[in-house]
Amino acid sequence: MIKLVVFDMAGTTVDEDNVVYKTVRAAINAAGYQFTQEQVQTAGAGKEKAQAIRDVLALDGTTHTEGEVGIIFKDFKLRLATAYDTLAVTEQPGTSRVFAALRERGIRAVLNTGYDRATAEGLVIKLGWRVGDDFDGLVTASDVENGRPAPDMIHMAMANNNVASSEHVVKIGDSAIDIQEGKNAGCGMTFGVTTGAQTESQLRAADPTHVVNNLEEMFDLILAQSSNPQR
Repeated sequence: MIKLVVFDMAGTTVDEDNVVYKTVRAAINAAGYQFTQEQVQTAGAGKEKAQAIRDVLALDGTTHTEGEVGIIFKDFKLRLATAYDTLAVTEQPGTSRVFAALRERGIRAVLNTGYDRATAEGLVIKLGWRVGDDFDGLVTASDVENGRPAPDMIHMAMANNNVASSEHVVKIGDSAIDIQEGKNAGCGMTFGVTTGAQTESQLRAADPTHVVNNLEEMFDLILAQSSNPQR
C-alpha cells in the first residue's frame, strides 16, 4: 500500500523551461569553459547544484578547487534568481490534480529538490502553492547532510509524515539520479518522467519501475498497483 509519493520539483512538478540547467551552464561557461547543454544535463541533472557544478567541471579531466566551485555556484544563484524573477514559471500539466487525488486517498504528497531551501520556497511561492493546502511537505538539499543519490531527503520526508517503511513510498523525478535516490531509499516504486532534464533512454538506464510521460500516468499506475499488489 502506497502511503507517500515524493516528487522532484524542476522538470517534474514545475515547468521552468529547463532554466536551472541552462543557468548552470551559463555560470560555468562564464568562468571560461565551453560545456554543452547535453554535458551539463547528463552530469548534473537532479543533483544539489554545487555538486552538479563539481561534476560538470570534472568532465574536463582536471582538478578544480572548492574556491572555484564556490565562485561559480554564487554566480549561478544570482543568475537563477534573476531568471526566476522574469520567467513565467508554471506547474507541469496535471500536477495539482494529482496532488489532490493522492491526498483524497490518504496518500501524502511531498516535494524534494536539489535546490537549497530559500530557492525552493521562493519557487513554491511563485507558483501559488502552500504546504498543507496543496501538498504535504518540502525537503531540500540544504535540509540534509547528503544530497542525491543518497536517500537522506526521502528518509526525512518519511519521518516527517510518519511513514515507517520505504516499501510504501514512491519516488518520481525527471533524472536518473532521482531514480537512484529512490532505489537507495528502498522505495516500493520509482518513476522517471520525460517532462524535464533527461530523455527516456537516459531514464530507463537507471532501471526505474516505470517511465511515464506525465504525472497522471504515474497516478494511474499507482492505483493499478494498489488494486493488484501482487503484479
